[in-house]
Amino acid sequence: MKTIRYAFWAIVGLCLILVGLANRDMVTVRAMPQQMADLLGLSPDLSLPLFVIIFLGVGAGLLIGFLWEWVREHRIRADARSKAREVDALRREVDQLRGAAAGAKSDDDVLALLEKAS
Repeated sequence: MKTIRYAFWAIVGLCLILVGLANRDMVTVRAMPQQMADLLGLSPDLSLPLFVIIFLGVGAGLLIGFLWEWVREHRIRADARSKAREVDALRREVDQLRGAAAGAKSDDDVLALLEKAS
């Protein structure tokens, strides 16, 4: 199983290296359209290799997806916490009742012996 896992990650790594080598050209990333940048006097431009932009885009997509899923599952986690608290309370109650039943049973046995003796 470890061999399959290592082979998978080796293939993924090789693919990433190939994508990086194929997309080494520098590209300019602009934060806003050129006309708006001229109007505001700001020009937030960034020149990076294309593979960096691709990897950052994939990473941002993964982070947004993980965050979206975490927010979506909030109700499920809240229900699980509520049910866990309820189970703990019921376990404590059962333990209390078992302790009370054990104490009552021993008292009943003693009373039964005393009643037989008299």
